[in-house]
Amino acid sequence: MSNPVLVDVTRGNLVESRHRGMVIVVDGDGKTVFSLGDTEAGVFPRSACKAMQALPLVESGAADAYGLSQKALALACASHSGEPEHVAMAASMLAAAGRDASVLECGAHWSFEQKPLIEQARTLAQPTALHNNCSGKHSGFICAACHTGTDTKGYVGYDHPVQQEIRGVMEALTGAALAHDNCGVDGCSIPTYAVPLNKLAHGFAKMATGTGLEPVRAGASRRLIEACMAEPFYVAGTGRACTRLMKTAPGRIFAKTGAEGVFCAAIPEKGLAIALKCEDGATRAAEAMVAATLARFFVDEPELHAALMAQANHTMRNWNGIAVGDVRVTDAFNR
Repeated sequence: MSNPVLVDVTRGNLVESRHRGMVIVVDGDGKTVFSLGDTEAGVFPRSACKAMQALPLVESGAADAYGLSQKALALACASHSGEPEHVAMAASMLAAAGRDASVLECGAHWSFEQKPLIEQARTLAQPTALHNNCSGKHSGFICAACHTGTDTKGYVGYDHPVQQEIRGVMEALTGAALAHDNCGVDGCSIPTYAVPLNKLAHGFAKMATGTGLEPVRAGASRRLIEACMAEPFYVAGTGRACTRLMKTAPGRIFAKTGAEGVFCAAIPEKGLAIALKCEDGATRAAEAMVAATLARFFVDEPELHAALMAQANHTMRNWNGIAVGDVRVTDAFNR
């Protein structure tokens, strides 16, 4: 099946680039509400599924035992920009479990965002693992392991109890079989599994609604999603798409990006969840796609709908501030 063109990028009066992709919206029962493209295709969720990966942190009792705040829980679901607040929060999570950055196995990198990167280059000889965009997630893994008396060494490995637990959580939520044959290694070194896009969306719909979940998991899911919506800065950072989307409708939209053009989102009040992928992995297109998809469900609120569509369709400017073209979603979203 050929996926449709969902985003055009123009320069002058011409389309310079086209991005194909697939989108699906489902309810808590898994019923498809809207879809485009091959939504049964397997995709690596990458960081878009971090809220799922954070469930053992809450379900094990570690979050309460270590007094983790909503900001900390949001960071456990984050792909953050390595801003000072993110780094400090990750360090505090580790300290609560009696550990420090030396136990992190995510690797170190400079921020992917220009402003924090420049500040880091001015003040640091080199970044630490705390600056890694996944340090909050990994700090959550460490907290869960310490609380349950599990050795943290090698916690990123496929056979480590932490990753076994996460694999079981994701299988239960998505209904997809996860094993070596659909497993890859993520940028932060943990396993990542190719999941059919429709099943990924259903997993988030379950988290957003509690449908079909036992009380402990339903409560943990609600707590994590609410933490992300309450503290969107800690999910991403200044100017980032996830933060912008959640600030557009405070407490009403959950959104989380993943590498290679993946996005997951939820509208808890409407009982809906979204999963999508830009086929060529372009983040700019995935961000436009998720904004346009969310906007479909707020047509009865003109200001909110317009604010979301303004993120779906926007002007590109060069370094002199001159408008050079547009990123715009196609008519496929008008179906």
